[in-house]
Amino acid sequence: MIAIGRRSAIALVVSGVIGLAAFTWPLFVAPSSDIAHGGDAPWTFALLLPLVLAVVLAELSEKGMDSKAIAMLGVLSALGAAIRPLGAGTAGIETIFFLMVLSGRVFGPGFGFVLGNTTLFASALLTGGVGPWLPYQMLGAAWVALGAGLLPQWRGKAEIALLVAYGVVSSLAFGFLLNLSFWPFAVGEGTSVSFDPNASAGANLVRLAAFTLATSLGWDLGRAVTTAVLVVVTGPVLLRTLRRASRKAAFLPA
Repeated sequence: MIAIGRRSAIALVVSGVIGLAAFTWPLFVAPSSDIAHGGDAPWTFALLLPLVLAVVLAELSEKGMDSKAIAMLGVLSALGAAIRPLGAGTAGIETIFFLMVLSGRVFGPGFGFVLGNTTLFASALLTGGVGPWLPYQMLGAAWVALGAGLLPQWRGKAEIALLVAYGVVSSLAFGFLLNLSFWPFAVGEGTSVSFDPNASAGANLVRLAAFTLATSLGWDLGRAVTTAVLVVVTGPVLLRTLRRASRKAAFLPA
């Protein structure tokens, strides 16, 4: 596992707080605020998040990520960008999450955070998917890979079962968070699933859940099932391969 320094850990926490605010602001914004009724918020955060991520990447490179780690990051990011078009957008089939989960598991949360960002960015450039939604996708994927590096250090069949369960939960959470990032502007006013700036956070969460059930749950379940199946099929081999590469590169103890 690639270690991260204290400053890098602090930067990760700060970016997480800012990123969480970027996703969840509709639940807490004051009804009288201009942002509650305007359309500037997604563009504001779309400009803010890349700056935050740039700071985090610079901090992570300060300690723990040497040239060998960066080379591994490049290989995995390129691989993820290459395989994502094989399934992205087709009935919810997502062929990239299993790789981020397994890589984050082996190389740790700091490496996983960077990998999630670079993989989504590279795949967006490859497929022409650059837009105001991209920073949210990058940050959501970064959290998925980061979380995999924080799971208990189980081995064998228990580890695969743990990663399958995590893959399912994180895939559904990823879809829910992305819905939250654009939902206030995606539905017109006055419907049962519309964002209501005058409602409480709990009431808006119920509306968001209804919106998710009505629109994206099928795609989110497709992502969860694809991730679970690919972890089961490829997990034992890929985990051994990645750990062997880590030992040879002196990321992990022999």
